Amino acid sequence: MVHKSGFVNILGNPNVGKSTIMNALVGENISIITSKAQTTRHRIMGIVNGDDFQIVYSDTPGIIKPNYKLHESMMKFVNSALTDADILLYVTDVNEDILKNSEYLAKIKRLTIPVLLLINKIDLSSGEQVDTIAGTWKDILPDAFIIPLSAKEKFNLDKVFGKIVSLLPESPPYYPKDALTDKSERFFASEIIREKIFFNYRKEVPYSTEIEIEEFRDKEDILRIRAVIHVARETQKGIIIGTRGAALKKTGTAARLDMEEFFGRKVYLELFVKVNKDWRSKEHQLKRFGYR
Repeated sequence: MVHKSGFVNILGNPNVGKSTIMNALVGENISIITSKAQTTRHRIMGIVNGDDFQIVYSDTPGIIKPNYKLHESMMKFVNSALTDADILLYVTDVNEDILKNSEYLAKIKRLTIPVLLLINKIDLSSGEQVDTIAGTWKDILPDAFIIPLSAKEKFNLDKVFGKIVSLLPESPPYYPKDALTDKSERFFASEIIREKIFFNYRKEVPYSTEIEIEEFRDKEDILRIRAVIHVARETQKGIIIGTRGAALKKTGTAARLDMEEFFGRKVYLELFVKVNKDWRSKEHQLKRFGYR
């Protein structure tokens, strides 16, 4: 039996639904999903296996113009995803300015690998509008396979999956057949906490935080996790903690419940908040937090 394997990288501008599509295709909540832009900071891998295929998906940060060294590091993940894919999924949506970040579209047009252009959120538009958008994209990327879809409604995701499998190159699997991701449990613990911060706080605060897992110990029937929430300014520390610690407690409870579901066991979670001034602009701090 012929076996097919390949790296399928997901690119696009912020807030078009890349992480929602990734999670739906993988069947697990691998990437943070919120209504806020720029929630994905790392390149996150999700692996799907069949008897005769293996798909290695990579979710990437949204394409942005960097304001901090953190953004520069995020864009390195995006740029690397352009160079090592067997298949590229470029995600847009029905509301997006099609010519936004046109320099990246020019790079994509020059690729020799298959490109799937996914027009997301078609549940927010009419069929006629979707046809018009698809026609415009066909002019810009004439060699791309264009698939309108709704990740929220799970419409046409099966079509995307089928097309990916048909385009995979012949290859043995790159990872063990029972692998789901290349990320550690520590990484997902930190991402769950960061997701709750995006849900519970407003404005700049979520974008100024980073999570460090100081302790991750599996003690028989309970997982003990101690995490530090790093913030860029003293005022943000007060906001994260809240009056009499109420805001931090709410975030910790929500994170713990999600962790228990994700890890399949009881979790004891301790959260602390530390001011790490301007960490987003300091290279040594970014390396400490796993950015290149």
